[in-house]
Amino acid sequence: MAKDNKQIPGPLAKKIINRDAEVMSPSLPRSYPLVIDHASGVEVWDVDGNRFLDFMTGIAVTGTGHSHPKVVEAIKAQADRFLHICLSDFRYEVAVELAEKLDEIAPFPEIGQTVLTNSGAEAVEAAIKLARHATGKQTFIAFYGAFHGRTLGALSLTASKYRQKEGFAPFMPGVIHVPYPDPYHPVLHISDEQDVGLAVVDYIENVVLAKEVPPCEVAAIFIEPILGEGGYIVPPDSFFPALRDLCDRNEILLVADEVQSGMGRTGKWWAIEHFGVEPDIITSAKGLASGMPLGAVIARKSVMKWPPGTHGSTFGGNPVSCAAALATLHLLEDGLIDNAARMGDYLIGKLHEMAQRYPSIGDIRGKGLMIGVELVKDREARTPDKELRDQIIDEAFVNGLLLLGAGDSVIRLMPPLLVDENDVNEALGILEAVLEKLESA
Repeated sequence: MAKDNKQIPGPLAKKIINRDAEVMSPSLPRSYPLVIDHASGVEVWDVDGNRFLDFMTGIAVTGTGHSHPKVVEAIKAQADRFLHICLSDFRYEVAVELAEKLDEIAPFPEIGQTVLTNSGAEAVEAAIKLARHATGKQTFIAFYGAFHGRTLGALSLTASKYRQKEGFAPFMPGVIHVPYPDPYHPVLHISDEQDVGLAVVDYIENVVLAKEVPPCEVAAIFIEPILGEGGYIVPPDSFFPALRDLCDRNEILLVADEVQSGMGRTGKWWAIEHFGVEPDIITSAKGLASGMPLGAVIARKSVMKWPPGTHGSTFGGNPVSCAAALATLHLLEDGLIDNAARMGDYLIGKLHEMAQRYPSIGDIRGKGLMIGVELVKDREARTPDKELRDQIIDEAFVNGLLLLGAGDSVIRLMPPLLVDENDVNEALGILEAVLEKLESA
């Protein structure tokens, strides 16, 4: 926890923050004045010696914890051998091993082939190109609330906050947005008897594909299996089977953007596995290499049949990042995925107990360690309380807990997958103290 009687940010942090303001782009949306010095596992220390529990992991990146010894060892060993030789022009075994492993864990039986990138946004850009090349079609369907990245194609699919797109038009043509199936705040008008997931698929089929664009022109539907920045929304079980059926009947590719939800975060390799369907293309990044820059597009071999020169990258699949990814994947399969499922159940259970004491907690949702807590002004009306959410995040930071928001009024809980009950109890103790203070104010 942050040290008693110490100002946060402290004097060293303030100096660095002032220097940062002079030379770094003001576009960077900093959440709070943290200046990190070092980190290990679930813990982070700032430059003034204050300790924090990390329940945001660099936006779901450090899934194996900060600087896991086995990941660091793999990075050092590869750095001693060589740092770079372009994968677009040459070959190296560590990249082949990583692609073989991604094929092994891909959530479809067909052989999977991989394009390695530097980031999630680059992976989405590659998936856009691949979908158009594989189908010969040009239009995409994406979802309101989605975040797919900030490069132009990925940003065209994104519909999370207008600020992310303000001033950057025109965007890539051929993108249609539809409501995400949100059980807590359904956008489409439905009766009590109707299913939110089926209502969205019905809207795509009988409104979008019937009145706006013919199916023969739709290359792919891009979707986050659990909506990330849009609010950590878990769709109903009915949704993905119906969406997969719609894609199959209309020869539309299903692209699962697992940049945030993949790599064991939900207690399975991929969040899409919770819903019993198989995508055609998957995008991955964030937790793939425990903090090293790396993204991937994994697709069915029958889809990834573009010729040499169609796509490539100078730095994509950097050998040091590939080594970090292989170490990460081994740690995940050696127990961290199972721990994510187990600790996720424990954390959600404790949150439900807390909700009985604090009426501002309107909804608790998620799978594994991808958990959203929605703050509301009124439970019955489900009115989002963004102001309270932001106050909780700021107050939790001062008290030694790192959190991030999502959606209109959601707190994301996404600790490292090695988190244990002691870590969870400490974090929830801080969160409850903050709630007690703010609700009684």
